[in-house]
Amino acid sequence: MLARIAGLAAILLFAAAAAAQYPTRPLRVVIPFGAGSSTDAVMRVLAPALSTALGQQVVIEPRPGADGAVSAIEVARSAPDGYTLGVGSGGPLAAVPALRKNPPYDVNADFTPITDVGRYTVFLFVNSTVPAKTLQEFAAHVKANPGKLAYGTGNPSGIVAFAQMNALLGLDMLHVPYKSAPLVMPDLLANRVQALMDPPAVALAYVKEGKLRALVTTLNRRSPLLPDVPTIHEAGVPQFTISNWMGLVGPAKMPREIVDRLNRELGVILKKPEIVAALEKQAFIPNPSTPEQFGAFIREQVQSYGTLLRAAGVQPD
Repeated sequence: MLARIAGLAAILLFAAAAAAQYPTRPLRVVIPFGAGSSTDAVMRVLAPALSTALGQQVVIEPRPGADGAVSAIEVARSAPDGYTLGVGSGGPLAAVPALRKNPPYDVNADFTPITDVGRYTVFLFVNSTVPAKTLQEFAAHVKANPGKLAYGTGNPSGIVAFAQMNALLGLDMLHVPYKSAPLVMPDLLANRVQALMDPPAVALAYVKEGKLRALVTTLNRRSPLLPDVPTIHEAGVPQFTISNWMGLVGPAKMPREIVDRLNRELGVILKKPEIVAALEKQAFIPNPSTPEQFGAFIREQVQSYGTLLRAAGVQPD
């Protein structure tokens, strides 16, 4: 018994020493969507600043697939030493558990919340040939052509957002899923699908060229990138509640010292004027939090996504 106690004490001392010296080698941040996605764009703003703060390189590792579950599984199965982190967002952490009868992980048990990072400003984009300049005109056009218009989604948050909007407005549209949102764009521009909900990183240039039209933003404030575009609440749908969010998580049982270090560094980074300005260009609003606040938010989102999907008639498969 004494030998076991001594062994356990040695392990704990080693873990404490490793946490105190953290980090001693590069970190990787696994993201659930591919290169060119909004998540990738945001992390490319944050990674260099976090590398400087930690004194080690922070490498972005895209692992798209299965609605973000591929990346989440990779993080959950990694050693909880702080060297593998993951982007936690509404897709892998809230929509996947709501959309599947047997989710591949337990959101509450398999991850360590580190911090909320912020909110994406999402717009409803339509092909410019769609005869609608407002959300209400779009709804009227869809109702006049039930089942004939299609919307594309590249992530589960888009699925949930369209499910809620369609339910609230009584719209009958065809859903066309893609592996990532950037892959929707060629078909949206070619009018093979007519609508997309996504941050404006890729679509903004096409809006300015007149090839796409932005009808509303789904956040409760207008974006300086497209200040003339109303919020969905201003457009007459105050019941719309879905927001696209992003945070940072690690595997379960990460040492608290490492969690606190990462939380502290990111909290400082997300308040720097130059970082805020760079994120605004990606239509992203920083929202740092404590680990406990982010954990509570994740739990609330899992419940909310499930409730909204059931209300919209979407059943888990």
